Amino acid sequence: MGGGDALAGLEEIDWAGLCHAYGPAGDVPGLLRALISQSPAERKHAVHELYGNIFHQGSRYEATAHAVPFLVRLALDPRTPQRAEIVHLLVALAIGYDEAYLPAGVDVAGWRSGVERLRSVDTAQQLLELDAWVEAARGEADRRVRAMHRAIYDPGQALRSALDELAAYDAVRTEVPRLRGLLSDGDPRVRAAAAYLVGWFPQEAPGSAGALRVLLAAEARPGVAANAVISAGLLGDTDLIPRLRKGLSGPEPLLRWADAIALARLGVAGADVIEVLAAASMEPPQPGPGPVVSFLGGDLRGYAAQTLAILDGPLPPSALDAVLDGLARTSGIAALPMTTAALRLTFPRGAPHPLPPYGQLTEPQQRVVRTLADLGPGTWRWGNFMSILRAWNLPSAYGECRAYAGLDAP
Repeated sequence: MGGGDALAGLEEIDWAGLCHAYGPAGDVPGLLRALISQSPAERKHAVHELYGNIFHQGSRYEATAHAVPFLVRLALDPRTPQRAEIVHLLVALAIGYDEAYLPAGVDVAGWRSGVERLRSVDTAQQLLELDAWVEAARGEADRRVRAMHRAIYDPGQALRSALDELAAYDAVRTEVPRLRGLLSDGDPRVRAAAAYLVGWFPQEAPGSAGALRVLLAAEARPGVAANAVISAGLLGDTDLIPRLRKGLSGPEPLLRWADAIALARLGVAGADVIEVLAAASMEPPQPGPGPVVSFLGGDLRGYAAQTLAILDGPLPPSALDAVLDGLARTSGIAALPMTTAALRLTFPRGAPHPLPPYGQLTEPQQRVVRTLADLGPGTWRWGNFMSILRAWNLPSAYGECRAYAGLDAP
């Protein structure tokens, strides 16, 4: 398939009549054409712009689903430059940021039910419920955050956004049978990207699971295989369990990590699985040459810790120690998934209300609070980090958190 064929019909769509993040989507055809430019700079600019307009900070828009068929054709054309990057863009258009769905995977039925609830909601009643939600805030900081969300919430826009995002997901899902062909592509980066993509579409699991098993039978590159294993786990492929259990004692650290992640997702989380996940929470495998793991932005430590945090039953103390040690080694955005995992493990009953004096916390709870208070400004500058602390009813200002833990002022 040539580049011209991939973009056939592009002009037949009324792009100017469709909307993206910045209004009319008339610029999208030119950006799609730029993806096959001979100029790397033009291609880079086009990708950057598409991540800013038909995908913007995780949101998708009316024009997004219309762009999907053209992106798929470009990804399937072996003459298209940077096909792996286009496949990753398709994942983003389908689900937004994958952190919202990990480690459990996409609950499509729940997603559709949520959209239907938005369709049928009584707008006036919904706004009254939001007012009550603001009034039920615990503390002034929480009240301010809730009041801000209430002030900007538009029920009509919320429904339109939900419909646009589900349409984008369905547009990519429709193409999964064709995109599975990229699992046998000669470019390992494309194989890795395709392995990452198929795991987000459980409705396509029968065909995708079989294709992933074929790939794994022949794949020599750990990064490609790791993406395939994770996707197989997300798709519920229990036929792989014997292979995954055997892999836990294999020589490749990255594959041991991936096998443990998939086994936990499949409900097989014995001591050997917990041991591998705990070790990775403290010191994750180092990526080797070739394609890397795409899930959670390649944050192997965070993915391992979050997987531990959703397992049923108590963990051995050594596993909890590993997560807390791993949290202490993180900074910046990498601290966010570790913080969530550590708080789930140390406050298993949820956020304490009211917040007890520090001395009344358990030793693991005290340790996690001290660790959070000791994280540097590179972490505390993130609003998302402070939001996590507020959600757990912990002091969300740096100085207040240190004071609560009995630490010196910054």
